[in-house]
Amino acid sequence: MAQTLEFLTRQQATLTSIRSIVHTMKTLSAINANPYEQAAEAIFEYRQTLLQGFAAFAYRTGPLKPGFLQTETSKISQQLLVVFGSDHGLCGSYNELLAQQVFEYAAQPQHPLTLLCVGAQMSDALLARGLTPEVVLLPPASADGIGRLATELVTQIEAFSQHQGLNDFTLNNTAVSLAFTQRAEHHVRDPHIQLLLPLDPSLLARPKRWDSRSLPDYSLAPHTLLSALLRNYLFASLFSAAAEAMVTENAARLALMQQAEQSVDERLEEVRSEVNYVRQTDITNELMDVIIGHLE
Repeated sequence: MAQTLEFLTRQQATLTSIRSIVHTMKTLSAINANPYEQAAEAIFEYRQTLLQGFAAFAYRTGPLKPGFLQTETSKISQQLLVVFGSDHGLCGSYNELLAQQVFEYAAQPQHPLTLLCVGAQMSDALLARGLTPEVVLLPPASADGIGRLATELVTQIEAFSQHQGLNDFTLNNTAVSLAFTQRAEHHVRDPHIQLLLPLDPSLLARPKRWDSRSLPDYSLAPHTLLSALLRNYLFASLFSAAAEAMVTENAARLALMQQAEQSVDERLEEVRSEVNYVRQTDITNELMDVIIGHLE
């Protein structure tokens, strides 16, 4: 009995330590998610400003000449997919679910596909499905690093376009898409693939009327202004996808830690009950020995 009690006491101490670690990880996940949520909200407002810029450009410029901007999917010859994954553990099947979505997307009849991957573990999940990323980048370590990552991705996309012999996004025959995990209803994670280029024609549809007494105007060359708007739109979209991916990653880790904490608490309660039972049994046996010895 003494050995059993010693074993149960050690097990109780181990479970208590594990619970402390799990609780710390749960707290860190909840704390880390907040800056990314704020970053996602901030870039949403910036993106809305860019959409207004597109509308102002379209209103001032009028109908675009054929060939001024590539918006036809029929002329696409290359595809570039940016995959936002996790580089940290303890978030369940976060990378595997998105990798499966990318695998199904890549299996569809389409143009040659090039992958840019964010996260080493995401890269491993893609390799396990026979998909080899062209470039693997590190995910942001904090909300401050999202801008750095988005800028680096824009540079990578520009380099890929120039490698295809094109010097401008606006006349690009490359389709650019983003694969990331976004939040859905009832705290469900939704692997999502979003098309960025070619640009949605509705973004440059001329408004029928301008809701202001001051009509929009610009002094730059139309092509130069549109290129600048498009680059900032790409940056904002990449920033938004990276922030959303980090929010869902921490949410996944938080949910997993909550489940782990509940399981540890249940097991800890069982061990405590066993310890109390064994101690009570030991005390009872000792008392019986004393009583029997006294009677003899």
